[in-house]
Amino acid sequence: MSAPILEVKDLNVSYGKIEALHGAHLRVEPGQIVTVIGPNGAGKSTLLNSVMGALPLSGRALGGVFFEGDEVGGLSIEQRVARGMCLVPEKRELFSTMSVEDNLLLGSYRRARARDRNYLDQLDHVYQLFGRLKERRKQQAGTLSGGERQMLALGRALMGKPSLLMLDEPSLGLAPLIVKEIFHIINDLRKTGVATLLIEQNARAALQVADYGYVIETGDLVLEGPASDLANNPRVIETYLGLAKKSEVA
Repeated sequence: MSAPILEVKDLNVSYGKIEALHGAHLRVEPGQIVTVIGPNGAGKSTLLNSVMGALPLSGRALGGVFFEGDEVGGLSIEQRVARGMCLVPEKRELFSTMSVEDNLLLGSYRRARARDRNYLDQLDHVYQLFGRLKERRKQQAGTLSGGERQMLALGRALMGKPSLLMLDEPSLGLAPLIVKEIFHIINDLRKTGVATLLIEQNARAALQVADYGYVIETGDLVLEGPASDLANNPRVIETYLGLAKKSEVA
């Protein structure tokens, strides 16, 4: 049996004396979409940033972060990116005065530096996924709408051909119709074979698109299971899905 793309074991993260994550664990299999849902301040982004190496682990961590079977706790962010991990942050962090296409090309910089002759081979694929980016490829990124900026952030990440794509609140601040479109695109990404770890407050949309899910509250993973099971769990319905019908989609 092959190793999971990502495995987190007994992960503890502290901000000073405050422990933000307590013994967190999760697995992401190749080609799988896994989501972590929970309220604001629960530790979702802390988990993602820890996996990416942007936050230190507390001294009580007994396990750590494993990527494709190898422990990566000692690797820098750049080294993790080189291994095939990619994070699309909540703030998207685009270069607003550069064109859409130049932002995309920056996503392939690591591959170009590694002398990959095919470092631009994802550009046509990105334009197929995001037709509006192709239409606006000469525009400055700062002139795009919120939804288009999220598409650009996703497209730039895909230019690096990651094995694991980590998304931090991709629906944040977007109109409902745009949220629906973004999640359809995330669902389509499974066809490319890339694994996705999705951190999201929009529990309904996240559980609809995911294969497996975790619920985090105040730094603890309190529930986990197939996404369809979580979507029908009375506690999840009451706390995160409200009184709306369980059959509704994002």
